[in-house]
Order: sequence, then structure tokens, then C-alpha cells
Amino acid sequence: MIRILSILVGLFFSAALTWSVGLGAYSYVTEPPKETVEEAFHLHPHEPAGGFSFNGLFGKFDNQQLQRGFKVYSEVCANCHALKLVAFRDLKAIGYNDDEVKAIAAKYQIPEYDPTTGEVKSHAGLAKDRFPPVVYAGSGHPPDLSLVTKARHGGAEYVYSLLTGYAEQPAELLKRFPEAKTPDGLYYNPYFANLNIAMPEPLASDDQVTYSDGTKATKAQMAADVAAFLTWTAEPKLDKRKQTGWAVLGFLLFATTLAYMAYRNIWAGKKGH
Repeated sequence: MIRILSILVGLFFSAALTWSVGLGAYSYVTEPPKETVEEAFHLHPHEPAGGFSFNGLFGKFDNQQLQRGFKVYSEVCANCHALKLVAFRDLKAIGYNDDEVKAIAAKYQIPEYDPTTGEVKSHAGLAKDRFPPVVYAGSGHPPDLSLVTKARHGGAEYVYSLLTGYAEQPAELLKRFPEAKTPDGLYYNPYFANLNIAMPEPLASDDQVTYSDGTKATKAQMAADVAAFLTWTAEPKLDKRKQTGWAVLGFLLFATTLAYMAYRNIWAGKKGH
């Protein structure tokens, strides 16, 4: 009796599953899901013209570009976004010397909690300190940028595309999706997930910064430079990791060749039984 009951229950669930799958397939064919505005107009991130120097198996960071990117961050992005996982002394890795690092750090006030009084005091930044948190007076919570290229699909390409992607909503979008008009206080950007972003265009014009190496500070150049810098903050050991990877591959190739030669030498002339 129990066996018969088990069979009936199994048949019931099998029939219900078959019915659900069939009904879903029929509904999909007769009434296919409508395309959303995000599916129709969202764009995938892309590299700047010429790409990034650190991409590819043999790619590596360009310190001049990283220093330009830091300048863009410090003069444009730092008003809203922090780099709480980066210490000032880390900047030595991109070509700054000790005196330059000390001068950069001294421009910042670092909050410090005093356990004896319970007060929060500030001191001029030192090389050992990390970049301080940013107090944002507007609405919303601008994200910390230390790991942004690791946290966003597309990495540096996403940052570059987002910074250069601000535009007016296409007429075709408003024609097909009139209810998707960008709300007041938001800005249309096809590289952002839902097309509308709260951050105003940070690189609104050329020459917002002045590069010491004479590079022309176009919007595209500034976006590429700060995207490269934020890739370094997220992966400061990228160059060393690639070098280590090639060394490991070379060792494995050598060890494999040595093992094969040893095998041939030991078993040469011996027949299996």
C-alpha cells in the first residue's frame, strides 16, 4: 500500500512539473517577454583608443599614466570618493620619491581617536597613514574607490566608459519607452546598470587638470588615466604577479622536460613484461 501511494505521489509531482514546463514554454512562445529599456540601451564597456598598457599577458603599468591618474583622482574624484585602503607610502610604487610622498600626505588631515579623552582629533598626514575618509555633504553614499575596478564587471574599461559615457537620452529610447525618461536629479549614462546615475558628470570638459608631463588633458585622456590609477589601487601587485607567473611556467616546463628525460634514461632499452 505504501509503495502504491509513493508511486501515485511521484506521478502527481511528475505530471505537475510537466504541466508547468509545458505551460511556461507555451506562454513564452505565444507571449514572449518584452524587452526592457536596460536590455535595449545598456552598452558594454570598452577600452580607450590604444587600450591599457597593463592588459595582456605581457602588459605592465605605466607609472607616468598612474601619476596622471592620481592627479585626476586627487583634484576631481577625491571631493566625493575615498581611497581608504591605500596608504600614502604606497605611492612610491608608482614613481613618487619620499619627499613627494610626504608632501602629498601633508595636504590631508587624518582623523585620530584619542582613547583617553574620547575625542577625535586630526593631524597632518604622514607617509604611513591611509587616505582619510571623505565627508560627503550631498545625498547618497559615493563608494570608496580602492577596489572599484575589482568590484565592477569590466574593471578599468567600465570606469573609462562610465566617465566618458554621459549623454542626452536618445530620442529612440523616449519613443520606445516614454515612461523611462531620466528623473530629475539623475543623469543618463548607457554604461550604468539602470541607465540613470546620481553622480553628475565629473569630467565635464577638457583641461580640468594640468598634467606636469605636458600630456593634453582631454576628457578621454583623463578618464583613461584615472581608470588606470584605480586599477593599480585595486591590484598594486599586478606586475609582480605576472612576472611570478612566467617564472613559475618556466620552472614547470623545465621540470617537466627534466622528468621526461630522466624517465627515458632510466627505462631506455627495457621492455615491458
